[in-house]
Amino acid sequence: MRPLPLISRLGFRAVASLLSPAGKRASLLVLTYHRVLAEPDPLLPDEPDVVRFSAQMNLLSSLFNVLPLSEAVQRLKMNSLPERAVCITFDDGYANNLEFALPILKARKLPATVFVSTGFIGGGIMWNDMIIEVIRATKNELDLGHLNLGVYSLADNQHRRDAINKLINKLKYLNTDERLQAVRKIVDHTGANIKKDIMMSELQLKELHHAGIELGAHTVNHPILSRLEDTQAINEIKNSKGVLEEITGEFISCFAYPNGRPGQDYEARHVRMVNDCGFSYAVSTAWGAVQKNADVLQLPRIAPWDQAAMRYAIRILKAYIDPVSETA
Repeated sequence: MRPLPLISRLGFRAVASLLSPAGKRASLLVLTYHRVLAEPDPLLPDEPDVVRFSAQMNLLSSLFNVLPLSEAVQRLKMNSLPERAVCITFDDGYANNLEFALPILKARKLPATVFVSTGFIGGGIMWNDMIIEVIRATKNELDLGHLNLGVYSLADNQHRRDAINKLINKLKYLNTDERLQAVRKIVDHTGANIKKDIMMSELQLKELHHAGIELGAHTVNHPILSRLEDTQAINEIKNSKGVLEEITGEFISCFAYPNGRPGQDYEARHVRMVNDCGFSYAVSTAWGAVQKNADVLQLPRIAPWDQAAMRYAIRILKAYIDPVSETA
């Protein structure tokens, strides 16, 4: 990602200030990331590597006012947001948030919030990552006909990405136990060697917290909340908060809904649960800018995945004027 020329940066700053002035008419953009990779991964094309992420953070620091999410929410309520206000968030709790993202953020003095699914701390792996690693380890073809999950050509990276997306979509809305059982059968069938160190340990979370990064809860097992019984959903929400408070010794005030699409992945009852569990604010994956009248327990976010600096900047600017939609 090449840096924007000076004239382009000045133009973008001017436009962004018009779209999001300071004070009562301010808007807030909350950016969503998951990982920062050591190098580009053809199976994870939307995840930035350190070079691309560094360039994106350079762009953010030169064009926008980047705030901690907790501060931004309070200033939104008080009509005191600065112009061009942006927050940076990460979902799930990948170890590379500490290893690669943190040094880049610290070098630019940029704050961020990391939402952690606590059931994977210290050696766990999320089911979708197990699928990715199975596809990575399998040659030519993956035959899952005996599991009623189809047959997939793995002839090249595009076929591999297609296989990952199709399998994840087939399994995503199973209940948590059924989904995990299906994924384990896939792993056993292929004999794939699954990594055990891609999520943060308790020690790494403490290090991230001590470095000034806000931590938020993201449930225990990253389930689709709308597919759970109420008691299960409450436990997922409440217990993830408790684990993080025990690790940090501090109150955890923010929450991120897994998958995060309003009305599909979570419902109004889950928003009430989040409130009842003591969270002050929460984020979804509804796409758009946070406006003054936003529900602070359902803040929208955007996920700018563009590799070119100009497209990345334009997508962020466009989010200021896009109506909030229920898909990211």
